[in-house]
Amino acid sequence: MFDWQGESYPPPNKGSWVTNREKLIRIGRAQRFLKEGKSLGYRLNVNDWPFRKITNLWVGLSVSYQKTYVVQTSEEIIQRCILMTTDPGDLVLDPTCGSGTTAYVAEQWGRRWITIDTSRVALALARARIMGARYAYYLLADSREGQLKEAEINGFAPSSQPVRGDIRHGFVYERVPHITLKSIANNSEIDVIWEKHQQLLEPLREKLNKVLGKQWLEWEIPREALKNWPEEAHSLDAAWWEERIARQKEVDASIAAKAEYEYLYDKPYIDKKKVRVAGPFTVESLSPHRVLGVDENDNLIDSLGESGSGYDDQQSFASMILDNLRTSGVQQARKSDKIDFISLTPWPGDLVCAEGRYLDADGAAERRAAIFIGPEFGTVSKIDLVGAAREAGDAGFDVLVACAFNYDAHSSEFNKLGKIPILKARMNADLHMAGDLKNTGKGNLFVIFGEPDIDILDAPNGQIQVRVNGVDVFHPNTGEVRSDGAEGIACWFIDTDYNMESFFVRQAYFLGANDPYKALKTTLKSEINEQAWSTLNSSISRPFAKPDTGRIAVKVINHLGDEVMKVYRV
Repeated sequence: MFDWQGESYPPPNKGSWVTNREKLIRIGRAQRFLKEGKSLGYRLNVNDWPFRKITNLWVGLSVSYQKTYVVQTSEEIIQRCILMTTDPGDLVLDPTCGSGTTAYVAEQWGRRWITIDTSRVALALARARIMGARYAYYLLADSREGQLKEAEINGFAPSSQPVRGDIRHGFVYERVPHITLKSIANNSEIDVIWEKHQQLLEPLREKLNKVLGKQWLEWEIPREALKNWPEEAHSLDAAWWEERIARQKEVDASIAAKAEYEYLYDKPYIDKKKVRVAGPFTVESLSPHRVLGVDENDNLIDSLGESGSGYDDQQSFASMILDNLRTSGVQQARKSDKIDFISLTPWPGDLVCAEGRYLDADGAAERRAAIFIGPEFGTVSKIDLVGAAREAGDAGFDVLVACAFNYDAHSSEFNKLGKIPILKARMNADLHMAGDLKNTGKGNLFVIFGEPDIDILDAPNGQIQVRVNGVDVFHPNTGEVRSDGAEGIACWFIDTDYNMESFFVRQAYFLGANDPYKALKTTLKSEINEQAWSTLNSSISRPFAKPDTGRIAVKVINHLGDEVMKVYRV
């Protein structure tokens, strides 16, 4: 039996109490007993656990929001999935990009991401959405500001551990106490608070009983003084309850402080003095591919392998490309460097399929261009270019124009064979639409960007730096290759340890035209750290160690959005 406030209570359900007598008394002193007839229960307050865990019943999420894409998903739904299953720094893969909601939310919550789509419309929407996004700046746990915030929350001295700004340590999150019967029973500080206040409460109780001629115990003292009490009893009752309430507040504060915490992972602390934008990312494309269907007998359907070549009975892929090439010409970064063919006729070669003729600047000399067309579904390799250039040289052509949807990494290093310059024109993916494409000659269907003009410089401590001077551009009027200045470059990236498979942005720089610093301030509608910006607005990279692979790759993008990558041996 357990005695409490003048009554005896048996153990619940004819069993035993959940803890010993000493801890039961402590629970009672915390005012956590609930009398129910002849039994004694535990009282749970609403604010003991003001939050609840998310279950598989997802209600209350936003279902009405402004869509920019027909199959766009609610940010709240994606956010919940990411927060439930990942930690900061984890990698999130979304194979169906759409409007880029997954990438947008992953960027917001400090997750790395890869997103994929077959539609260029979806990718364009996603890229614009992420580039224009503004995010709150969450306090990193692995930062000095985060250490100070943790100290403020816990009431301890700030940590002296060195910080590295590693996002994998997470953010500094809001938290709420999760008060349980166990945490109260084990909190010995309640006994100390009780004894301290009893030294003031007991004398007041004895004086009140003496004035009123009563023998009231603590739990019997009325909350409100009666009107017929003498004035002294009124003041004693008020003083006793004031001290009694102060004791309860101190006990409740101790319970909350000693309880376990639950972190609110969707509520990190925000530094409101900072605004965050998306980190550097790239848009990469795989080789154009062919999609094969399956018929009712589980046999592959290859429509392009059948007669008609997937276009029509009279036109092949190569002839369709030549028709568009004859109308559109080949465009470089500058409009004056465009190659307009005065004639384009078939050529009976193994790799060279056509002869193009164009005039120089004065219109006096006619030049001959060998035309090589890459596969409809596939990538042009260096071996293909070497074979085509040899064939062009043997036939006395002035230049080789290669037209392809994609080039492999090795071919980017190959620009000339003997006296034959090799121009690698990237074909616009619109050409895949074949007959559905209206051939107006106004679109840039064949674009040559040129090659990056790069110097590799020695830096202290055995490191190296990269300086971009511009882009080497072929001038069709003179047949020369000259370096265009850095002002024609919008941005450039370095993979300081290129593995010959995928380009990874390790350093990013933005040159831009006119005043990109001013444009950035206008776009973000906030002040930019000018010193930080100056490190990104540079034609010379930061020093870095020589790569283990022996190669670096530099990708340059001009103001028209055309890009070129070149690999360098170090």
